[in-house]
Amino acid sequence: MGERYEEVLTPAALEVIATLHRQLDDRRLELLEARERRIEDLAGGGTLDFLPETKHIREDDSWRVAPPAPGLEDRRVEITGPTDRKMTINALNSGAKAWLADHEDANTPQWSAVVGGQLNLLDAIDRKVDFTGDNGKTYTLKPDDELATIIVRPRGWHLPEKHILVDGRETSGSLVDFALYIATAGLRQIEKGQGPYFYLPKMESHLEARLWNDAFVIAQDLLGIPRGTVRATVLIETYPAAFEMEEILYELREHSSGLNAGRWDYMFSVIKCFRTRGKDFLLPDRNAVTMTVPFMRAYTELLVRTCHKRGAHAIGGMAAFIPSKDEAVNEAAYAKVRDDKTREANDGFDGSWVAHPGMVEVCKEVFTSVLGERPNQIERTRDDVDVTAAQLLDVASTPGECTENGLRNNVSVGIQYLQAWLGGLGAVAIFNLMEDAATAEISRSQVWQWLHNDVTLADTGHTVTRELIDRIVDEEIAKLPGDPAEYEDAKQTFLEVAVADDYADFLTLPAYERMA
Repeated sequence: MGERYEEVLTPAALEVIATLHRQLDDRRLELLEARERRIEDLAGGGTLDFLPETKHIREDDSWRVAPPAPGLEDRRVEITGPTDRKMTINALNSGAKAWLADHEDANTPQWSAVVGGQLNLLDAIDRKVDFTGDNGKTYTLKPDDELATIIVRPRGWHLPEKHILVDGRETSGSLVDFALYIATAGLRQIEKGQGPYFYLPKMESHLEARLWNDAFVIAQDLLGIPRGTVRATVLIETYPAAFEMEEILYELREHSSGLNAGRWDYMFSVIKCFRTRGKDFLLPDRNAVTMTVPFMRAYTELLVRTCHKRGAHAIGGMAAFIPSKDEAVNEAAYAKVRDDKTREANDGFDGSWVAHPGMVEVCKEVFTSVLGERPNQIERTRDDVDVTAAQLLDVASTPGECTENGLRNNVSVGIQYLQAWLGGLGAVAIFNLMEDAATAEISRSQVWQWLHNDVTLADTGHTVTRELIDRIVDEEIAKLPGDPAEYEDAKQTFLEVAVADDYADFLTLPAYERMA
């Protein structure tokens, strides 16, 4: 127990954790085993497709999700970031409509961060989060009506919480993050006329969405909250989930507030699912795989169509750029962000993400040019869209090359991120971009995929081998500030998940074991 921890680890919060664990954790573990069985099936020649057993849900045009909750009607620009004190104030003050308060990919699950982030959210809602930095700069909140709506992203189903045991067993990081918020700051949000809102990451099936819905019902009943007060937006960031979008909305329908389309985690999942299937699922340099390549375009078009058909928000991807002191860099980056957000707004998305307050206005401006005074464009149902399973699976048509420059970027970014993550930082500025765990996952996955497919690099003619990777790792570390020996833990963690014979499902699992 640390200072003020009892304000978050309340008897009510701990009762919610214990109840959810005892009622749902066996199902959670079974669903994680189902993920492994699907991977085995795909390795054996199976494929992904729309589920025949849920066809009746997709073909029933009558059902809709709940109407937008207070504070979630207009989501034209959302900012993401961890829940440290400074980011909490800057995100809430940013002018964005919502803040994804991240306890997942932009956060490290150190115990101090797990509880400390919840304390910062509680203080923010109570308007007690103001502070003065070491440089003497004072950070204070704007009036409530100018603040972004808080949407908390808990950890994914796969991550444990080793600091809280129930009946001698580790708990679920997902359920811990959810319970600590809903039983403390979430109740305060209800008093202020909003509610406990969540972004749900890394799901792979509608049965995993059903598990979340059951958690919402149990917690609301236990705390005396009316059902439907909780709202959740699901990140469609795994390949299997793209084939179950309607079913996921259906399972969460009284608690649903939409779906989100990501890039890095989705590509990471493509590699994870089809890693043994050779060059048909080989991705070129990750920075060359934009949202307009065929398989990504099919995914985003289907997401907008699915959401609007069911009355849900469709939220676009991340603008990770961080404004630079170099005006030439800024000019090129802003143009790229503007083009990307223009595509999303014109495709029917209701809003999009940025990683830095400096990007809020450009995103808002683009979406306002399409939305005008309307809070969203859910009424635009995109009946023209008809996406097939074959289109979602068409990775082979992705243009681009595998290059040594791309390999070096993956190695450098992966190691730099892990160095920060192991030291307690989950959101890290690297090469003018705000990176989180998703970037590290796609980076190490590409290295693994290229190594195990004997890829020849287009710019050098070298074949990707363990020897080449080891050399590049050492060369890239030598370019980083400080003594190369300081990067040993990050280097070994990266290699553990980038070159091993067996592919690790998530790099955060072995990294969490190394964390106190």
